[in-house]
Amino acid sequence: MTNLNEPVLEGPGATDYERYLRTDELLALQKAPDEVTHRDEHLFQAVHQTSELWLKLACVELQAAAGLVADDAAQSAVRLIRRANDAMSLVTDQLHMLEHMSPLDYAVVRTALGHGAGFDSPGFRQVHQVSPALGKAFEALLDRRSVSLLAVYERGHDQEDLYQLAEQMMTWDERTIFWRFHHLKVVERIIGGNVIGTQGTPVEVLGKRIDVRFFPELWTVRDEITRGSKLGADGHGMDHERRMR
Repeated sequence: MTNLNEPVLEGPGATDYERYLRTDELLALQKAPDEVTHRDEHLFQAVHQTSELWLKLACVELQAAAGLVADDAAQSAVRLIRRANDAMSLVTDQLHMLEHMSPLDYAVVRTALGHGAGFDSPGFRQVHQVSPALGKAFEALLDRRSVSLLAVYERGHDQEDLYQLAEQMMTWDERTIFWRFHHLKVVERIIGGNVIGTQGTPVEVLGKRIDVRFFPELWTVRDEITRGSKLGADGHGMDHERRMR
């Protein structure tokens, strides 16, 4: 009789769980207690290492979604972008774990970082590489279907897959902005807002980089919709009402 407690997968680890997830390697990636400059390095590494994993997953999904959009499989792409959006929310939420560090404690942790900075994050760089590719794939899809972005929003029930795709892309753009904003505020809370970062970059420069938009057309089409609506005395858009009849 097969012993289900015995591992069958190859690799180190006492169980298949450990072998599949490579927990021996994973849990050895953090500094040992006798290696840290300050005990909060464990917190700092946990937040940033898990962030890199979630960002990697999000970018894998965005890349796959861009391929699906290029193959006219918009609805399938929606599911993957939604997953990437939730991954980005997790990255943002866990940033606030860093608020458990006092400014004085982080001043000690900081001495162990060398010239390390968030701009060097592989996940950060990848987000800025894969997002524009998705935008180009979406633009090409609209061209192939001979439909404008405005028409997608005006006739959402006729272009449901494109509408849902556009909205998930909008959510991704919005959540990356939230991510940058929360990152800045955590930084300001811990080290201040008028100081120099580990690579010589003033913290206030981060504020100027928050509102980077990967899909600007998705934002400006809302301006177009609003300007094109004529509001009556009752506050209802008359043009919109006519289109819905």
